[in-house]
Amino acid sequence: MSTHSVDNHGASHGSAKSYLIGFVLSVILTAIPFWLVMEGTASHGVILGAVVATAVVQIFVHLAYFLHMNTSSEERWNLVALVFTVLIIAIVVGGSLWIMYNLNINMMPS
Repeated sequence: MSTHSVDNHGASHGSAKSYLIGFVLSVILTAIPFWLVMEGTASHGVILGAVVATAVVQIFVHLAYFLHMNTSSEERWNLVALVFTVLIIAIVVGGSLWIMYNLNINMMPS
């Protein structure tokens, strides 16, 4: 019977503690905007700002605690792939919005 050594090629796997911290942060960052919307006492601008802000923070929580993305040398290519993906998505979404705006302006009867 031979023993095989497992080489993760620099992949880091989180501990139960880091997953639990990420889960608790995600629940808190979900509960805050949910509470604001259900309460309804704040203005629409404040609610929208809180939802967007907690969504952005939650993206970083997921990247750090669940996807284990960081700036270490082992994870550099994963970070480059993420930045490239965000750039491509921004170009596609921005270009689509630009095209739809121009079509709306140029095609609507005056």
